[in-house]
Amino acid sequence: KLTQLKEKSMEFLNNLVQVIRDVLWDYILLFLLLGAGLYFTIRLRGVQFRKFGEGFKNTFKNLKLNGEKADKKGMSSFQSLTTALAGQIGTGNIVGVATAIATGGAGAIFWMWVSGLLGMATIFAEAVLAQKYKHTDENGVVHGGPVYYIKAFFKGKFGKFLAGFFSVAIILALGFMGNMVQSNSIGTSFHTAFDVIPTWAIGIVVSVLAGIIFLGGVKRIASFTEKVVPIMAGLYIIGSIVVIGINYQNIGTAFSAIFVHAFNPNAIIGGVAGTAIVKAMSKGVARGLFSNEAGMGSTPHAHALAKVNHPCEQGSIAIIGVFIDTFVVLTLSALVILTSGVAGNAANEGILTQLAFSQSFATFGNWGSKFGEIFIAICLFFFAFSTIISWYFFGETNVRYLFGNKATKFYALFVIAFVMVGSVLKVDLVWNLSDIFNGLMVIPNIIGIIALSNIVANLGKEYDDITKVRKMNEKILKQQKIK
Repeated sequence: KLTQLKEKSMEFLNNLVQVIRDVLWDYILLFLLLGAGLYFTIRLRGVQFRKFGEGFKNTFKNLKLNGEKADKKGMSSFQSLTTALAGQIGTGNIVGVATAIATGGAGAIFWMWVSGLLGMATIFAEAVLAQKYKHTDENGVVHGGPVYYIKAFFKGKFGKFLAGFFSVAIILALGFMGNMVQSNSIGTSFHTAFDVIPTWAIGIVVSVLAGIIFLGGVKRIASFTEKVVPIMAGLYIIGSIVVIGINYQNIGTAFSAIFVHAFNPNAIIGGVAGTAIVKAMSKGVARGLFSNEAGMGSTPHAHALAKVNHPCEQGSIAIIGVFIDTFVVLTLSALVILTSGVAGNAANEGILTQLAFSQSFATFGNWGSKFGEIFIAICLFFFAFSTIISWYFFGETNVRYLFGNKATKFYALFVIAFVMVGSVLKVDLVWNLSDIFNGLMVIPNIIGIIALSNIVANLGKEYDDITKVRKMNEKILKQQKIK
């Protein structure tokens, strides 16, 4: 009887958490995130379009997998981007997009694109403010993130409360529960690909590797992300293109499904007008945020450390981060699932991408099917592991803000323990709580960036003037050389 009572209590608690999560994501954050993105798109005069080319140039002009070493004053802008991308390109791009399609239909992908497009303006504002208000401590070490720009505007007790609320939410959402989700995805995918490997063994390997990088501090984190992120993204992109190429005859149908299901709810089996659109929107926006993290307040911790001449320079680079995550990696994952015909397999929604690769490569024989499973398992390992490193770093900044430098050692041990437990134990309650705290992070961050939108706009105008003068000087020098 006691066991039954415990089971019922846990079921009730999980159902209650699910209701809170659904209300938070389906209503509050749906409008808050899209509204913030639309606001900054208008306020900054379509900055994601105006600064896209410049951001692309700034990102790749000095591309190196072994660039300058990070130090207490920060890291290179490319290292900041890869550290941010390590958090952005994670299980959301493989598992999250599958969940969005399974629960919200193919139309959810359209709303992922919308949230990504608007999120490019939001993340520009986040990166600019993170640069503007970054903090140098008594040891000369640079830190930055939402807590610093929130307190810059909101003085006194309210500012401390809002910043403290954000810090607690991100530590729980990403550092602890979020990293459990990531390690569980690694354990599940490897167990699917290699039956003989137990999840606990995978958990030990992941925990040890993570601990080694954690102990190396920001230098080792920056060095890891600048090497691993470009390679892992490139590998996954190539593999996805191959799968889509195998199923090329279904590409048109896939795009048709995305747009039809986004705007015609009656096309969705069992869908009710209005409800189906809301579901597609909420699942698309929710998974889009989980993937690109625009508006969440996580990536500003990385962008704050970039050594750039002007805050807007890093803002333009942050735009490219959301573009790569949403319009390249996430879109390829969606097309892999939709073109391979596995989207209707709701019983396996957690491994739809792995199933799509396996079925597609099966055209080359039994070895091809196994290769597909192994390929995704390896990709998911690097995606999720790099996210663990990035999310640890984001949480560490906030632990330092709340409790001081000494507390970061205990935080690292706790994260390692959560990673280990997460690899062997999937608890629905933890996953749902992670979603709630992910959502709660957004609220103080959005309040902060909107309150400081005048600062962002003024810095944007200042940067536009600097850019005009620079281009004019370059034009004069070019003409003088011709003469």
